[in-house]
Amino acid sequence: MDQLAHQILMLEHVFQRAGEFDIVHFHIDYLHFPVSRRQPIPHITTMHGRLDIPDIIPLHQEFRDRPLVSISDGQRKPLPWANWQATVYHGLPSDLYRFRSEPGSYLAFLGRVSPEKRVDRAIEIAKQVQIPLKIAGKVDRVDEEYFESVVEPLLRDPLVEFVGEIGEGEKEDFLGNAYVLLFPIDWPEPFGLVMIEAMSCGTPVIAYLGGAVPEVMEEGHTGFIVKGLEDAVDAVRRLPELSRQRCREVFDQRFTAARMAHDYLGVYQRLINSKQEPALEARG
Repeated sequence: MDQLAHQILMLEHVFQRAGEFDIVHFHIDYLHFPVSRRQPIPHITTMHGRLDIPDIIPLHQEFRDRPLVSISDGQRKPLPWANWQATVYHGLPSDLYRFRSEPGSYLAFLGRVSPEKRVDRAIEIAKQVQIPLKIAGKVDRVDEEYFESVVEPLLRDPLVEFVGEIGEGEKEDFLGNAYVLLFPIDWPEPFGLVMIEAMSCGTPVIAYLGGAVPEVMEEGHTGFIVKGLEDAVDAVRRLPELSRQRCREVFDQRFTAARMAHDYLGVYQRLINSKQEPALEARG
């Protein structure tokens, strides 16, 4: 399958019809940059991935006039000089997951089984505190060797249950029935959607410091931010200090889809009111 062919065709259709819209919002990384520069239309691009990759720095330097939105302030750090218009945190429908007032009996890990997500750290935490761990993990083809050589041998521990990849309909029970979500990352996480999915269920989070974690988490309210195994083990023991109700309240205050839409509407209105693409001013 040639995925690029479909995206090029999509771009052609978008620019053929661009005059029908007040603004065009791109979520396709940098693919449209050369076209949007030559067909100036009011537009904005949300960057969703990591930006500390050396290969993309010259590209963003060339197209530093393109107006961008970040999903966290931390995501911007490798490109502080880019044409950032706003940071808009992700949001979820307020009724997507039900709040669970009572904590569950297991530790949960939900996400890709990859070197940067560090499920091995989650397994070590579970062994240290002697609490069962359930892993709902997706193994992408690029990570199969890592899974087989590093992770699979660790799954033999009787405390560890590998659930495998789960769908949207299964997340509510998986996260809502957990004692805590472990988010032991080892990379500059651009946002970390699973953290707010857990909060919406009332489940606190223990997250390793990195990327957007300090922006999404509220230390001592929605969970604990840790710097190593000893910190993480201590955080598990401190979980009774936290309120599951407070986790849900923070989600309702900061991470609903309605709040996200409101933030984007503000960005759209500023661009439309400017009557010209703000990127053209930035190039001057």
